[in-house]
Amino acid sequence: MQYRQLGKTDMKISELSFGTWAIGGSWGKTDDKEALDGLARAMDQGVNFFDTADVYGDGHSEELLAKATKGKENHIYIASKFCRAGDIHDPTNYSEAAVTQYVENSLRRLQRERLDLIQIHCPPIDILRDGRVFEVLDKLQRQGKVRYYGVSVETVEEGLLAMENPNVAALQVIFNLFRQKPIFELFPTAKEKQVGLLARVPLASGLLTGKFSKDHQFEGSDHRQFNQNGEAFNVGETFAGLPFSKGVELSEKLDWITSGRGNLTRAALQWILSYDAISSVIPGFKTVKQIEDNLGAVEAPAFTEEELEELHTFYQKEVHDWIRGPY
Repeated sequence: MQYRQLGKTDMKISELSFGTWAIGGSWGKTDDKEALDGLARAMDQGVNFFDTADVYGDGHSEELLAKATKGKENHIYIASKFCRAGDIHDPTNYSEAAVTQYVENSLRRLQRERLDLIQIHCPPIDILRDGRVFEVLDKLQRQGKVRYYGVSVETVEEGLLAMENPNVAALQVIFNLFRQKPIFELFPTAKEKQVGLLARVPLASGLLTGKFSKDHQFEGSDHRQFNQNGEAFNVGETFAGLPFSKGVELSEKLDWITSGRGNLTRAALQWILSYDAISSVIPGFKTVKQIEDNLGAVEAPAFTEEELEELHTFYQKEVHDWIRGPY
């Protein structure tokens, strides 16, 4: 496992880490024992960073992380997120009282005295423009409740705006083979400002595993069923904004990148690691097998410049126009 600096923080985090939305809920059936075994396996293999949020299973993923990392608090970093348990458009949701309560609730569930990284969870751009929430986070940082803070964003515009605040240490962005827009303006700005980038939805909600057919049916409790067209939240969070059947078709055209890299999952994750602006890629998981498969990405051969150019041309010509929602 290789480690990369998380922006201007003092944390070096595993280049392949894990998100915990799937083990919390909204991805179909979950198994807590399997989730805990997966977390243990990841840590055994050198993973030292996990991403969560207070709304993942109404705090359940935070509780699982507390169990998994007990006694390892000094060397396993946890990032959580807040705001979506309330009305994200209401300014009072970002007041000192509200944010302090969100942070204290996460600390209680995580059984920690301080959060390594707290992130505003995809807030409306008006909240970022207003900026008062950053003053609240500055105060919580001074109080020692959080070490660093950042923002999880839906769009490049939101990311650029968030980075205007000098104390934003990290951004979480949707970045994968189907969502390459951040490369051109967001990445250089993040490097210039020393802001760490966490690549989320790296496998496009499973499309980039290559395991789905166009007639696949997801469970009703899975957001890949109930949010396919953005019915519950931003459409970009599900299949990177692509219509499912088109996403399956496009993923099949990427079979060539698996040569020498094991499978599409590992190749897709290794492609993200080709970019040094990325501090860590954070796929989700529900099983130990998925943990092990994803970890194989760090051993996969790097992409050549010619391959990277071919994949960018593929994005421009075949993918870009199919993406729905702001990004």
